Amino acid sequence: MTVPVFREFLEQNPDVEIVMVSRKNFKALFEGVPNLIFKGIDVDDYKGIFGLRRLSNELIKEFNPDLIANLHDVIRTKIIDKFYVRKGLKVFKINKGKEEKDHLTDVWNLNKVQLKRTVERYADVFREMGFKVELSQKLRPSSEYKSGIGFAPFAQHKGKMLPLEKSFELVRILAKKHTVYFFGGGKKETEILEKWESQIPNTKSLSGKLSLTEELSKIAELEVMISMDSANMHLASLVGTRCVSIWAATHPYAGFLGFGQSEADVVQVKDLTCRPCSVFGDKECYRGDWACLEEFDIQKVIEKIT
Repeated sequence: MTVPVFREFLEQNPDVEIVMVSRKNFKALFEGVPNLIFKGIDVDDYKGIFGLRRLSNELIKEFNPDLIANLHDVIRTKIIDKFYVRKGLKVFKINKGKEEKDHLTDVWNLNKVQLKRTVERYADVFREMGFKVELSQKLRPSSEYKSGIGFAPFAQHKGKMLPLEKSFELVRILAKKHTVYFFGGGKKETEILEKWESQIPNTKSLSGKLSLTEELSKIAELEVMISMDSANMHLASLVGTRCVSIWAATHPYAGFLGFGQSEADVVQVKDLTCRPCSVFGDKECYRGDWACLEEFDIQKVIEKIT
């Protein structure tokens, strides 16, 4: 979700250069952003406090930064921040709004309100530094050719993922009029999607077959992506493809709707006062019946497409 923020920030502040330090396998996400240098690392090479100190020293020596933006604010980056401060560098970090999100996901809170979007929280870090940045929240299609529907039925946690039988039925109906491409990863997901490909005409599984660069290129060529509240929604945003997103235990109110994606393309069970019970979908169902998943109506997704 940082990529579109970087792109618009750097366009509005062309004299600034950003060095993005992240896992090296994410490099493809940041390609093509002017004035951005991607520094890929293997976090296993920098274990423990001494490893993180070595990393901070290496980054200072290589890039000599003027300011530090901590857009992650987890234990690892908190430790690195301390090393930067000792070196006299100014560190600015994201305000994740933890208390607000705790209140939002309290099942006894019946007054659910939209929280600040995560992309705006990223932009706030640069604003705190003294820079101006206004986010457009508009998609930028990277391909003029558009054909077919993408479908990413999996998510990291159960609370974000439709029951597979519902996803199967959704695809079976859509594939009568559209070519549907499956996206996933890992052995188990690939096996499931290849089975679906053999059972449903006019579908093709791309799971496990594409590099990240190739996957982004294919998503760019889709008419629309259908995704859970998961990474594929954000990949669609990166390449300017419309995404119909499915939300169960989680909710766009927490601020994680994809950059430029329309609230009109959000599909969810709206009459459950317990939603959202989780920011990331990683909690057990408070009711015990997973109503947000079991009562989800796939027809609402179909209506968005047809």
